[in-house]
Amino acid sequence: MFLSRALLVATALFAGVTAAAARSFTAQDLATLDRVSEPRLSPDGKFVAYQLREADFAANTASNGVWTLSLDNANASPTRLTPAGFSATQPRWSRDGKSVLMVSKHQVWRVAATGGAPSQVTKLPLDVENFMLSPDGTKLLVSVAVFPDCGADFACTKKRLDEAAARQGAGKMFDHLFIRHWDEWADGRRKQIFLLSLDAGGVAAGAPLWLSRGLDGDVPSKPFGDDRDISFAPDGKSVFFAVRAVGREEAWSTNFDIYRAAADGSAAPENLTKSNPAWDAGPSVSPDGRMLAYRAMKVPNDESDRFGIFVRDLATGAVREIAPNWDRSADELLWSDDGRTLFTDSDDLGQHRIFAIDVASGQVKPVTGDGHVGGFDLGHDRMVYALDALSGPAQLVTAKLDGSGTRTLTKFNADKMRGVELGTYEQFSFKGWNDDTVYGFVVKPAGVAPGKKLPVAFLIHGGPEGSFSNNFHYRWNPQTYVGAGYAVVMIDFHGSTGYGQAFTDAIKEHWGDRPLEDLQKGWKAALAKYDFLDGDRACALGGSYGGYMVNWIAGRWNEPWKCLVNHDGILDTRAMYFSTEELWFTERENGGTPWEKPETYERFNPVNHVDKWRVPEMVVQGGKDFRVPLEQGIGTFNALQRRGIPSQLLYFSEENHWVLKPQNSVQWHQAVESWLKRWTGDAGRS
Repeated sequence: MFLSRALLVATALFAGVTAAAARSFTAQDLATLDRVSEPRLSPDGKFVAYQLREADFAANTASNGVWTLSLDNANASPTRLTPAGFSATQPRWSRDGKSVLMVSKHQVWRVAATGGAPSQVTKLPLDVENFMLSPDGTKLLVSVAVFPDCGADFACTKKRLDEAAARQGAGKMFDHLFIRHWDEWADGRRKQIFLLSLDAGGVAAGAPLWLSRGLDGDVPSKPFGDDRDISFAPDGKSVFFAVRAVGREEAWSTNFDIYRAAADGSAAPENLTKSNPAWDAGPSVSPDGRMLAYRAMKVPNDESDRFGIFVRDLATGAVREIAPNWDRSADELLWSDDGRTLFTDSDDLGQHRIFAIDVASGQVKPVTGDGHVGGFDLGHDRMVYALDALSGPAQLVTAKLDGSGTRTLTKFNADKMRGVELGTYEQFSFKGWNDDTVYGFVVKPAGVAPGKKLPVAFLIHGGPEGSFSNNFHYRWNPQTYVGAGYAVVMIDFHGSTGYGQAFTDAIKEHWGDRPLEDLQKGWKAALAKYDFLDGDRACALGGSYGGYMVNWIAGRWNEPWKCLVNHDGILDTRAMYFSTEELWFTERENGGTPWEKPETYERFNPVNHVDKWRVPEMVVQGGKDFRVPLEQGIGTFNALQRRGIPSQLLYFSEENHWVLKPQNSVQWHQAVESWLKRWTGDAGRS
């Protein structure tokens, strides 16, 4: 029996729709849903503050507001703290719980926990990117991008930026790599952390103390680092942070280290993890201030090695790994109040769960079930987290620290989703490469009549060390294809996360064979198991590595497919190395540089098989994608056109590796759905 395994209250919210009233889920529905994130418990544990993203589709933008909700009153309604038009992120409670701090207009602001007009905390000439309150609430740590030789003289950096903007000559000179990263060109600045004193009114005053001085790196890291890589000691005398201070090697190194800096600026930062040449991250100090927990990889220059959990005795310097036999990769680390338990979240067999780990014994226990945890926080005796699944978008959930007493707190998007019928889904497994068990998901429209055949969207995830798991994705969401009348098949091939480190590592130097074998066997298994899949009307789609795989199967496994869709995918693995920004990724994936391991780059290079391409393909490319640069997409389109294969290029000049603007997202989905329909015919054929 084909059953949805949803945990979310969203299932109940979106259920009970009569057949006559039901309508399909659309791309515009997806683009306009409210998105909750950043749940933070108040000091007394009675309220949760959170960030809610709301889209303005007509304006093609989205803004974030900060809200609170009582946890003790089951009938409480959310309270919006920020006024309309005041976009704010990163809600954090004051130490007394009487106000909430946040970032808005590139500065830190404060608003009373009961609401009211926000007041400005920082008035710096430069943008604040992240912040953290000291334990006693009298100081504010901020991350600000400065020119290293300007340091704590913010006016110096501002003057230089203004002079560069006014300069008539547009040329930029570089003498080392990371000339561009993700979607921005480098300008010579580094994100550094500074400590500001707060006056009696809670406003930043006085000269900033430069705590990360002398380190040639960004704190937090670019482009997605946040305050999870920064931690205060409970007594406020020390600050711990992760930084990759490797100078000119930055583009091919993942050697992040944990540093300790004196909060009074009296000493240079001390490297605590110098002995580990791999990635150290996420410092978190125990409540008694004696132990430092952090995450660490063991393989240098690898971004997808297992993050193990380590604890350092801050008095003796002794380090030990917690739960070394737990074959999962840890994410955020939070201590329980008594310091006996560490909580973390991790991919796990197609889910993303919270786990409780006993510090003394290393015993690991999952405390959430199926679904995808998108952020969590701990109080004295309870936790709060955002939970989504294939069955619906995220809601806030609270539970006891052992996972019991689960209660869903919110009903986001209930009005927007009223009358919308989402598809049902099932996880399945099969024997893949090396006879390993491989998992996948199938999603289909609800209420499909027996014997009815559905065209198929075969989705291939990116990363490649990622997962098409049980989550409600805002770019590759199977429900949009289900809403258009398609069934969806997704395979977590070798290289995917959440199935053990050996499974993840199996893709290294094997981009084109082991994952392809899993995809082929998964497709065969799905067709055998689900009789509603029409194997004669199927298209394969993927982004990033998934786009690479689309180009690879175009020449190596094109028999099943009526069409292909490649979003920001690689055409030429060798050329990719010489134009991408994070060189450690391509070097680790291919076993070295192209001049060291040319055979690996060429063995699985899609460009070498263009002569076998025959299937119609749509190419999507972002103009600001510096991860998989523009020429890879144009090259794919050139090859298709020159060979006379029906093809289209959808180009977004202002988008990066992702399509983020609401109207662009809808255009993307509508173009892709039109392409699928063109080659598979009307969806839902009997």
